Amino acid sequence: MARGTGREAHGIVAARAAVEAVWRIERARVLATLVRFTGDIDTAEELVGDALVAALEQWPGEGIPKNAGAWLTSVAKRKAIDGWRRQSRLTEKYALIASSGVAEAEEPGEIDDDLLRLIFTACHPVLSGPSRVALTLRLLGGLTTDEIARGFLVPTATIAQRITRAKKTIAAARVPFEIPQRSELAPRLDAVLGVVYLVFNEGYSATAGDDWIRPTLCNEALRLARVLVTLVPREAEALALLALLEFQGSRLAARVTPAGEPVLLDDQDRSRWDHLQIRRGVAALAAADALAVPRGVYALQAAIAQCHATAAAPEHTDWNEIVALYDALASTTASPVVELNRAVALSRAGGVDAALELVDTIAPRLDGYHLLPVVRGDLLARLGRPAEARGEFLRAAELTRNERERELLLERAAAVVG
Repeated sequence: MARGTGREAHGIVAARAAVEAVWRIERARVLATLVRFTGDIDTAEELVGDALVAALEQWPGEGIPKNAGAWLTSVAKRKAIDGWRRQSRLTEKYALIASSGVAEAEEPGEIDDDLLRLIFTACHPVLSGPSRVALTLRLLGGLTTDEIARGFLVPTATIAQRITRAKKTIAAARVPFEIPQRSELAPRLDAVLGVVYLVFNEGYSATAGDDWIRPTLCNEALRLARVLVTLVPREAEALALLALLEFQGSRLAARVTPAGEPVLLDDQDRSRWDHLQIRRGVAALAAADALAVPRGVYALQAAIAQCHATAAAPEHTDWNEIVALYDALASTTASPVVELNRAVALSRAGGVDAALELVDTIAPRLDGYHLLPVVRGDLLARLGRPAEARGEFLRAAELTRNERERELLLERAAAVVG
């Protein structure tokens, strides 16, 4: 009897895990359809939550439907109609549905269109940058408010306010739930790509806190980038961003020790890099290059990342090619951060003196940016100026808000010989 009870309990746990796995895959698409169906994000989220409860009640006993997304969508729609009926507003809502041309959930193309609409809504220009990030992770990533807050090291209440304010702003501005017209697509797509890029970067090099990296944010950004490419497969910069994130994400496991301590690029165990991800990155960048010449900002960054990812050892890195790519990127963006990275590449290609001169030229534009003294310290150490190098590493340690990085910089300061 006890053994049977144990097996049943195990079966229930396994069934719930299967339901939750399907839910993670289908949630965003179902939510997107329900936002179009109801015209309201909050209502859609409640209905999708109700559909999950129904799935948890029925699927463990009946099995997961062949088309789980359609099942969840149908349940949520029925609950919406039941709610409208109770409110004696069914006729009005039916008229709204008829005028909106709602497609059935079983049409995958339409669901994909809804998902694209949801991405553009969450990243609408009417919202502030932080609000776009929070709303995108909530609606598209399915992260809870607590998870988003932990990812960005801000209070849960702050994230909750951003999400609530974003939804109210969208409603007040009557933002249409639609894909931008072709003439508006490029700038709107740039905003979407920018959100995904920002989320990944915060996970890849956390700006504050005790962790060097936050893999959850990187994985969510990668998932969103992959979704975008399936929805807009002929947008070169979407493919290029995916390539960049694949290359960068391939190194995550090697960027920290088991204790969470940072491991710099030259010291990483390259056998721990995810070479499947690297191959995916190569393919995505090739697809982007086939669609657009000259390369855009993300394609140039992806090409730089590819130089690192495909080098079998640090000494095999083609630094001259990286310098050329940074030259092209600098002419496109006019960013002092890009110039700082270009200086690093220039120093590795053999021009340490020229690199230090470049760093000193851009220094006034990067006041307070902790990576400026990091780069300057490295260059001074290589030029045999240890006292100055030590001072730069100590200054960088004071500027950073990441505890792991602070420890690393203090170690580098102590290790300078001379």
